[in-house]
Parts: sequence; structure tokens; C-alpha cells
Amino acid sequence: MKTLEDAEADIIYVINERQEITYNELRSFAATEGISEDTLKKGLVELEKASAIASRSSGGIPTYYVLQDRPSLRKILIVEDDKNINNLMAISIGKGFDVEQIYDGGEAIRKIKQIKPDLVVLDLMLPGADGLEICQTVKKDSQMSNTVVIIVSAMDATSNRFKGIKYGADYYIKKPFDPGELRSLVTIFLKKKGKKFDPLIDLPNEEKISDAVEKALSNTNSSYEIGRLRVEGLAGFAGKFGMKSGVTILRLASQLLQDKVKETGSNIFVGFLNSEDFVIAGDKSGVGKVANTIKVEFSAVLPFIYQSEGYKPIELGIEDTYGAEKPKLKLSYTQIKRDFLIERRAEVLKGKEREEGKDIGSYTYEELRHMLGSDDLDITITRDPNGIRLSVGKSGKRKEGKDEEIGVL
Repeated sequence: MKTLEDAEADIIYVINERQEITYNELRSFAATEGISEDTLKKGLVELEKASAIASRSSGGIPTYYVLQDRPSLRKILIVEDDKNINNLMAISIGKGFDVEQIYDGGEAIRKIKQIKPDLVVLDLMLPGADGLEICQTVKKDSQMSNTVVIIVSAMDATSNRFKGIKYGADYYIKKPFDPGELRSLVTIFLKKKGKKFDPLIDLPNEEKISDAVEKALSNTNSSYEIGRLRVEGLAGFAGKFGMKSGVTILRLASQLLQDKVKETGSNIFVGFLNSEDFVIAGDKSGVGKVANTIKVEFSAVLPFIYQSEGYKPIELGIEDTYGAEKPKLKLSYTQIKRDFLIERRAEVLKGKEREEGKDIGSYTYEELRHMLGSDDLDITITRDPNGIRLSVGKSGKRKEGKDEEIGVL
């Protein structure tokens, strides 16, 4: 078995090569390289302490990112009026950054323009100016718009998380916050090697979703479940209000899912199918709890979503309505039956060339959507160096080149 020093060199090499890698993938790599699991765990801890790597739970999977050295310290501004919490945030972020702290929202914009921070940690309830106003001002200003904004707030997350994302916040953390989560997010946002970190895009990709599908197929235990969470009506909503509004809804659903997975404490996997659909897999009771609670929370935020697009409720005495012309959004969950998955997988494998005896490898997003019953999608997300591209149109029309591309974010 390799020494800790040799193991760390191998771990850094493989994470650097992949730029991001899950713990299970690292464990498989370690087994082939003569690294014990105990040495692997110690190596990961030491490398994180040395700020060579950082980790976070992505879609319920511990994921490691390689970090890059910067010629100068990245600047962080903390805007929080409670001095104890402000200091806790600074301690949580730790060394390796140039951190400044202020306690008044009225000073925030002036300070941001003065020091030009790379990242702002922002409370919402502040004297002088509220956090949402500050976030919106920062993200609308071309000279400040690249500043990363992480909102950390005890205020009602139902409406304020949505508003924060709509105004351009990169992430929303509820108080009381986990110091480790704040530290990881700040580090990955500012030091991750390769493409810019995006919590929506950085959900497990097709390779990891493929693993979840194969696990569902091989697991005959009735307590294991895989299903599809769909943002119904997203195509109509994005078509009416634009690509940016559509992506805001996807970011909202993504962050709500991440929160619900953490809250259940279950070993739940979440992936994104580059459409209006997410994948949830894991223990049946945990999956059910995540699906049910996120639907309730999404329903609670809908009035704020509609109001943000100009719809005003009409008082009816018992409930509010926004009129029939409003594009209707809702989350729906569909469990994927194992027999259905087996049948669809067989259809995919007919057209998937491979050498006899070799692993199937990962499926494409198109194949995964077919296997999970998502091939009737209305939205497609593609990614290129210019950002996220969202296209609206039925999948059949899209194949004929008749889809409507509504923008790049």
C-alpha cells in the first residue's frame, strides 16, 4: 500500500486531470493504485487543509474540485449587520482570502465600487439598504456584474430565495448556516480550476446519472426508487417572459432540491437532464420526502414568481387568482418503474455500438431522457463557452431544426 505522501500526489493528479471527481470515483481509483481507503480519506483531509482541493455535496454526491493558485488574494466583502455573525462568516471563510467586513447596507454599494471584491457575502435585512436591493444593483452594473453574490439570510426563504436568484444571486444559504458549506462555496466559486462554477450546471452530469440508472436496474430491492421531477409549463413561461426568466426557475428548483436532500439526511442522488426535468434516486422514503416537500415549497413561491412578471392577484374572498392567460407552472414527480426502465434501456442498447465484453459506458442526455420517459421535452439546455443556451420547442420539431432558441445566458 502507498504512503500518505505518495497517495496525495496520485489524488492531486487524478483530480487535476478530471477537474472534478466524486468520492466513489476516487475510491475506485485508489483501489487500482494501491491506496487504502483510510489513506485516501486522510489524503483528502490534508489536501483540503492545504487548499489544494475543495469539496461539496453536489446532488447528494461528495464531489472534489481542484483549486488553482492565484497571483493575488481574491477579495471578499461581508455585509452583515450582526457583528457576531459577521465575524463567524469571516472565520468560516478562513485564510487565503482578503476579507473586509461592513455592517451597514447603505455603505455596501460604495464599498463594492471602491474595493471591487470578487465575491460578496450578503445578508438581506440590513440598515440603510436591504440585501436584495444591493444584489440587484451589483448585478445590473456592467462594472460589477461579474461579482459573485452569496446571500446568507434567516428571512423567509420561500420568496427571498426566488427574488435573490432573479436579481442575480449566485447562491442562497439559509441561516443558521453551516460554516463548512460557506467555506466550500466561497473557495469553489473563487478558486475552482477550469470553467466557472455554476450550481445548476455542476449538478451530476450524464456519466453520474448513467450510474444512478444502472444502480436502479441492478437493485431489485423495492426500497430503492428512481424518478423524474419535472417543471411543468416551463416552455410556455420561458417563451412568454424570456430565457432569463426560464433559467431562473430552473436555478430555483435546483437549489430547492439541494436543500431538501441535505435536510432529509438521506443518501439521495439528484441530477439534471438538461431540460425541464431533474432525476432523483435513492431510498424510497427519502425520495418521496424530497419530492413532496419541494412541491409544497415550490407551490408556496409561485405567487411571488407571478407577481415578479407583472401579474396582480384578484381578491375573490377565499383565494387569489391570476387569470387563465397566466402560464401555469408546477412541479410534478413521476416514479420510473423498473420494468419501464428495462424496456427503454433495451431500446437504447440496440443502437449503441460497443465491443463484446466491454462496459456500456455512460449514456448521452438524449438516451437518458428516453430511458426516463423525458423524450417529450419542451426545453433543452445546452452549454458552450458563451454560457447556458435555452431552446424551446417540442423534441420532434427540434430534430427538424424548428425549435425556437430564445437566448444565451
